[in-house]
Amino acid sequence: MLRMGQEDEQSRILCELSALVYNMLRTPMDGGSSHRSLPEITPAGFASLLLGMSLALMVCGSVTFVIGFMLMPWVIGLVMVLYVAGVLSSLSSFLSWVAGPRKDVPLPGKQTKSTIAS
Repeated sequence: MLRMGQEDEQSRILCELSALVYNMLRTPMDGGSSHRSLPEITPAGFASLLLGMSLALMVCGSVTFVIGFMLMPWVIGLVMVLYVAGVLSSLSSFLSWVAGPRKDVPLPGKQTKSTIAS
């Protein structure tokens, strides 16, 4: 349940950020409108806003990269263990196929006619 709440909060923040950028881009730049709900933004302010958004995205991407970089040896190790297990399984299957069933050796606990007659 905690994860769903975090995803909802992230979605809400992303929607608010998108709405803010959309409203800034949608407002007319001619300056003739007197009933604007948003304050006038300068080109430097808009560039700063875009710079801040790109910096936030780079930081989030960097954190994701570091987590993936730390987990990569574990993933490679697990792949190698499973690969060796698959090779050993195939090798044992091949060897049992080559050897075939041994009919002359009785199984322990089972008596055949030859052992009863003796």
